[in-house]
Amino acid sequence: MRALRAAVLAIPVVLAAVAAQAQPLATKLPTTDVMIGGERFTLEVARDPATQFRGLGGRTHIDPHGGMLFVFAYSHSTAFVMRDCPIAIDVAFLDRDGRVIAIHEMQPEPPRRADESAGAYESRLRPYPSGLPALYAIETAGGRLRALGLRGGDKLEITREAPLAR
Repeated sequence: MRALRAAVLAIPVVLAAVAAQAQPLATKLPTTDVMIGGERFTLEVARDPATQFRGLGGRTHIDPHGGMLFVFAYSHSTAFVMRDCPIAIDVAFLDRDGRVIAIHEMQPEPPRRADESAGAYESRLRPYPSGLPALYAIETAGGRLRALGLRGGDKLEITREAPLAR
């Protein structure tokens, strides 16, 4: 049963990896402003699978009032990993109403080794699950969500249209 669950969870990762390889990263993503803990954050918006797969991977710095808003096509249970992330990143998963359902302080993982297959690399990355169906996720610099006092059950104002306006 555990092997079947792992296989089912791996399918979206493989599909996103293929999409990420097929589509070059846009030079500038659209942004939207979100208030978190009384502070305004300008977040890059990740709507498509390729951008969501990359997330903030590869970044060596995240502005204290920056990050990324993931807008999923539908609510679903999901998990993030620290793929190609050399710095700590916080993630908050939100339901369709913008209510925080899970928060994680994600720590950097050792980089993929030259002799390591993509599958082996992906399988050793620690998953940070949403727990419940999420429509949104927000990534910020490591430690920011705790510093702001964000907690499960808090509500953030997120609109599905706002990221399209910019």
